[in-house]
Amino acid sequence: MQWQVQEAKQRFSEVLRAAESDGPQTITRHGDAVAVVLDINEYRKLTRPDISFVDHLLVTFSGLGDDVADVLDEVESARQHSMPRDVDLFDDAAG
Repeated sequence: MQWQVQEAKQRFSEVLRAAESDGPQTITRHGDAVAVVLDINEYRKLTRPDISFVDHLLVTFSGLGDDVADVLDEVESARQHSMPRDVDLFDDAAG
């Protein structure tokens, strides 16, 4: 929804409630958009720092300590170490 500056000032509590329930609220002056009121959670999503996937994993699993190492050891030990079967890419019967 759009609010003129004067109206937004007079009904500020309503603007805040609308931002929480309905999404971003645009404030206009003389018909031009000059500001947006956002719910704090939406603002945090927009402004959180970008981190790499590796850094994300490190942060996510940093508190797990030895539990992560145990899981990774389990996954590694469960892997099959046998050689793959040979595949004949050329069909001699067609030939």
